[in-house]
Amino acid sequence: MGMLLSASVLVLFSTARAYDGKPAPKVASEAPKELEGVGIDEKLGGKIDLSLKVKDDNGQEVTLGSFFDGKHPVIISPVYFSCPGLCNFHLNGLTDALKLMDKNWTVGKKYKILSMSFDSKETPDLAAKKKETYIKLYERPEAASGWHFVTADESAVQAITQSLGFKFKWDETAKEWAHASAAVIITPDGTISRYLPGIMFNPQDIKLALNEATEGKIGSIVDNLVLYCFKYDPHQSKYTLAAFNLMKVGGAVMVLVMVLWLLPFYIRSRRSKNNAAGR
Repeated sequence: MGMLLSASVLVLFSTARAYDGKPAPKVASEAPKELEGVGIDEKLGGKIDLSLKVKDDNGQEVTLGSFFDGKHPVIISPVYFSCPGLCNFHLNGLTDALKLMDKNWTVGKKYKILSMSFDSKETPDLAAKKKETYIKLYERPEAASGWHFVTADESAVQAITQSLGFKFKWDETAKEWAHASAAVIITPDGTISRYLPGIMFNPQDIKLALNEATEGKIGSIVDNLVLYCFKYDPHQSKYTLAAFNLMKVGGAVMVLVMVLWLLPFYIRSRRSKNNAAGR
């Protein structure tokens, strides 16, 4: 008992001496100070203001709505073109996924992409150079008419990013922007439909999100069937099999197979009855 008491006193004494009055270090679940106020608040169903003015990669001032034709969805990637890291990873990952999609899903055919700089100091010249780099990387030059790299003044940047729920801030120590990464799927009328976060993307998720944004109007019959069998899981940030829908499709297929299998027997039976009646 005496030894146990002595050990307890020693532990308490050591702990007391170790405390220097400074705040305890952050635990793993706490965000670093540099990332406070940085992230994405998903605003599904929200609208972006299509009357806002931006500059395209040719330096022309146009409305955001000029990239929306009322038929095709738009992927908006908030980035900044001089970013030394995360933005490049995001654009590289998006490009890699797009390259795996068949030619019918080439950028500009069924959808458009807006890579928008949230740094109001960046210029259309820088946007044009970035576009040239990624169109070459994509290896489909015809996509240049559907993949736009745009810049905007501070008021437009703030309005667009706030409507997307995209939060970022300047890190004075690192001399760069602290920000998150996501591709935001926008419906043809400017409604936020889906967020695909991260820097690596599944081509199937992109197709499903785009098809979902148009209520199945830009996909083939197979694409629409796949969309019916999958649902978006916000916890995994990807589309997963919808078991109930899959069971319904499976049941319908089984019924169809049974009908096709039984049809010849029914036809032969009808013919036999007709022949017997004619004798």
